[in-house]
Amino acid sequence: MLRRALYPGSFDPFTLGHQDVVQRALSLFDELTLAVAANPEKRAALFTVEERVAMIREVFAERPEVEVTSFTGLTVDFARECGVPTLVRGLRAYSDFDAELQQALMNRKLAPDVHTVFLMSSFAHIFVSSSILKDIASYGRDITDFVPAAVASRVKEKFS
Repeated sequence: MLRRALYPGSFDPFTLGHQDVVQRALSLFDELTLAVAANPEKRAALFTVEERVAMIREVFAERPEVEVTSFTGLTVDFARECGVPTLVRGLRAYSDFDAELQQALMNRKLAPDVHTVFLMSSFAHIFVSSSILKDIASYGRDITDFVPAAVASRVKEKFS
């Protein structure tokens, strides 16, 4: 039986930190679905959901064990729809843990059959966040050290 997991997030933009979590998750799971959340509660996104899905698919084009899709609604409901029993969440710092633990506990209450696995980001990416990178790029600074090449060019286009 295949071990499957779902890695949900806004991924706006997708970073090397996200990619690191994917690599770590693939050492534990046979298949991983990256689920781009269409979250109307988040402030204005840099990329549309469709653009984010396309970029992430490009990053993992050579990895058939990685599926990329989008969803709306509650993550646990989407996980159940997909038949995926495990959510993967990346952690950088204690502040991430506090918010993620709260979300995981609520998810457990809503869907006791869906489990959450936390994976620590590597030290090289611990300070990287999508929000910070958007801010840096908005001032014309180079972010190629922090995002996959397929993402860097598109971020630059957005701010030019």
